[in-house]
Amino acid sequence: MPTIKEVLQKSSSMLSRSVINPKKEAMILLREWIKKDEVFLITHDDFEVSDVDGFFEWVKRRAEHTPLEYITQKVSFCSKEFVVEEDVLVPRPETEILVDKTLNLIKEYNAVRVAEIGTGSGVISIMLALLSPQIKIDATDISSKAIEIASINARKFGVEDRIKFHLTSYLDGVESPQILVSNPPYISKKEELEKHVLNEPHNALFGGEQGDEILKEIVLLAKKLNILALACEMGYDQKHSLENFFKNNEIKNYLFYQDLSGFDRGFIIKG
Repeated sequence: MPTIKEVLQKSSSMLSRSVINPKKEAMILLREWIKKDEVFLITHDDFEVSDVDGFFEWVKRRAEHTPLEYITQKVSFCSKEFVVEEDVLVPRPETEILVDKTLNLIKEYNAVRVAEIGTGSGVISIMLALLSPQIKIDATDISSKAIEIASINARKFGVEDRIKFHLTSYLDGVESPQILVSNPPYISKKEELEKHVLNEPHNALFGGEQGDEILKEIVLLAKKLNILALACEMGYDQKHSLENFFKNNEIKNYLFYQDLSGFDRGFIIKG
């Protein structure tokens, strides 16, 4: 059987044309495969690896631009490890800011009823439930796979009794909440994306021709239902379009926020 050193050399070579840091990603994959930490891989490079054919299938998938998280079926979000699988969007670090903004709204309004549109793997609703034990959450998605994965994650963290997942569009059939949060599809169909991103579900990525169409629908829905506050993530280039939309629809109490890189990343509207 080949050693860790030999396996890492071969897998790094296989990944060299597909990823920015092939050595790092080879180590991440092998660490997951043999269930050892990085220190073990470095200090035991003569350790023999079993079932290498299966491991190299993982490497092949990554070389073909399958997101790393789909291969390991793990993603880190807010310092916790969630289950993620194909057909569900991979949560991004910038969405942790949306969680923080929503938590502030929950505290400000002393809210107990929260809803999320487009829950995906459930990470936003689950973190809100963990950090605000007084709230009940209705989380919706149009993907049955998303509802399945989100339910798995809710059970993993013991909040399944406080989050009700709905296979539905927007808030159809759901009681109007006090606070609404959403990280909906907001990428324009015209935007060119990296290959690994295109391997994620398109209905969770693309928000329409301009990209912000679903965001605008959510804003109008929140206004119609007299929701106390709405927090949404958005595209970095959508502030001008959304600001004009808010003004045209007499929405005055809004503010935009930026991510850690200084890009416009979301907005909050208070009723």
